[in-house]
Amino acid sequence: MSEPAVPSGSAGFLHVNQEIAVRVDDPASKPVSVRIRLDIGYDGTDFIGWARQPGLRTVQGVLEESLSKVLREPIQLTVAGRTDAGVHAEGQVAHFDTAAEVDGPRLVHRLARFLPKDVRVKDVRPAPAEFDARFSAIRRHYAYRLTTAPYGAQPLQARHVVACRSDVDLDAMRVASEKLLGLHDFAAFCRRREGATTVRELQRFDWEREGELLTAYVSADAFCWSMVRSLVGGVLAVGEGRRTPDWIAGLLNERERSSAVTVAPAHGLSLIAVDYPAEAELAARNAQTREMRTVPAAEGCCGD
Repeated sequence: MSEPAVPSGSAGFLHVNQEIAVRVDDPASKPVSVRIRLDIGYDGTDFIGWARQPGLRTVQGVLEESLSKVLREPIQLTVAGRTDAGVHAEGQVAHFDTAAEVDGPRLVHRLARFLPKDVRVKDVRPAPAEFDARFSAIRRHYAYRLTTAPYGAQPLQARHVVACRSDVDLDAMRVASEKLLGLHDFAAFCRRREGATTVRELQRFDWEREGELLTAYVSADAFCWSMVRSLVGGVLAVGEGRRTPDWIAGLLNERERSSAVTVAPAHGLSLIAVDYPAEAELAARNAQTREMRTVPAAEGCCGD
């Protein structure tokens, strides 16, 4: 298929639409690719998770389809955290490479018309070539929301807030959560994936109350599959008096997923932010993340 002619006065640009242009200074040369960062929010209720799956509605699939139409080239996204079915995001981050010259604010506006109402691209900006939404991340932050209201979640919150018992012991939950902080093997809280480590550094796990709303804030360098929901489910068992804080701390000694840990419902969970290092540190962080996480021998928990 032949390339359309360059309109007069465009001097080196091929206008694929009124808002996006592709550089063609030398038509015989391969266009130079640039890296673009997206900041994304979505209601995960009607998605089968983030990751693209043939024939199923996923966040990645919807976004890539819309971006490919707007930019008129195939777009593939790399994401900071591959959320499960029903899990939401307020601060998801992804990147892609393109030969297009992208005007960020205009692309945000254009995607608002292309995308369904349960997913939004909130910001578009160029990123350094070393930036990787997944491997450059140094910390991911999640929030899990519960309500102690006797009637359950308010109708406008029902897709994002999980009902729990009104008499949960928040102090006991805070004690239990604190016992899990640090670098540990969280195998008891994770669904095992072949070749994947379950060693993580849990940097924050605390609770805030606002009236009948309880919110758990959970931060780590990374999370394994279903880890946050399992942590919340385990601590909730302590708050309900069915388990003790020492019980949940003892789970850190297990090397297989524990059947005693109930996984909290997906719809209470939301990815709220992802942290990245300074630009000069991106390449080093990428290399570090790709290395297999291990607990130092001095910690004594994973020697076998």
